[in-house]
Amino acid sequence: MAKSKAALSGAIVLYFVICLEILIMISPFAGFFYSAFNPFLLGLAKYPATRWLSSFFFVHLVAPPNELLQFLRVMGSVLFVAGLVVFLVCALQVYASKFLKTGPALKALYSVIRHPQYLSLAVSGIGLAILWPRFLVVILWIAMVLVYYLLAKDEERRMLKQFPESYGKYMESSGMFVPKRVEQLLGFSTTTGRLAVFAILASLILGGAFLLRSYTIGHLPLWSESNVVVLPIMPQDEPMLEHRMGDILKLEQVKSKLQSGESYLVYFMPVNYVMQGLIGDTGGDWQLYKQHHTMSMITDFILHPSGHMAGMQHSMHGDASHSEHNAASATVRRLIFVTVSGAQPGKKFDPFAVNAVRTPQFMIDVDVHTLQVVGAKNLRVETAWGTLPTPSF
Repeated sequence: MAKSKAALSGAIVLYFVICLEILIMISPFAGFFYSAFNPFLLGLAKYPATRWLSSFFFVHLVAPPNELLQFLRVMGSVLFVAGLVVFLVCALQVYASKFLKTGPALKALYSVIRHPQYLSLAVSGIGLAILWPRFLVVILWIAMVLVYYLLAKDEERRMLKQFPESYGKYMESSGMFVPKRVEQLLGFSTTTGRLAVFAILASLILGGAFLLRSYTIGHLPLWSESNVVVLPIMPQDEPMLEHRMGDILKLEQVKSKLQSGESYLVYFMPVNYVMQGLIGDTGGDWQLYKQHHTMSMITDFILHPSGHMAGMQHSMHGDASHSEHNAASATVRRLIFVTVSGAQPGKKFDPFAVNAVRTPQFMIDVDVHTLQVVGAKNLRVETAWGTLPTPSF
């Protein structure tokens, strides 16, 4: 039992490490973090049976393309922040009871449920999974919930031993993670019922992640022609893309780089889009951990979910480091071409398939209005964070 608890507790640590990946990657510690953590993700991506774990099930690179996905993105921030606030409030209550020696905390939220701290952390974990939506995060969240249940049972045994009469009555009137009446309706009062509820919850969460991925991909504003699929990062660029992408593909600077027999996924974005380093190593300016705005970027990402994508269009530098590319022009766009391989023979080209391998090839900056090429660059076969498996949408 002790070994299983230790293993599951390790799952909690790994869960928060992976969830906090998005915060670490834009901090000065990114290089150290990925030197140790990247081999683990690459190990998952190496085998077809585990490759899906490092994949993403929700938008991260692109702005949510419809109101439902925008709502879910906002809810990610709401759940994350609300869960942490409740956790801290409950923690203050617990430590106040210990400091004042008034016995176990039995008031406020504790009068309704016995473990509001674990519940609030689970809620915050759902929000964090939306903010950094790897399938692996979902799997580890399920493991984390199981650990919380085991820890809660252990705490209750200790409380009954220390306060047999008062805590026993308290357990009869309160629910474990939900109010007593709801607990009885769910059949959560027995071990069998708890296992059944956990199995249903795990199935709903994991199944919901797969459904959300399918829905997300189905609503991306894609442009396609032959072996090229183009994804605009910002939804307001879709009309521009529809009118001019065909002409852009005919430009000599583009045609000469496209290889016959290859399939391409092209990201269409503002030249100074901050997160482009996740797609390819387009330059040091887009390695976010080299910026000096880490805390403001983290705060904006979490607390301004509906507005942070618009802010990502703007350069983090006050200087005109990309002036030679006419970055200030409203009609200049950067296109990053990525080859997609590994698709199953006989199946339609799917740029977002879990088993597909996406490799950066080149980027080109084009004034979409005049079709003038203002910059081009061949890319290394990795992102600004090395060979890290990154979100595809």
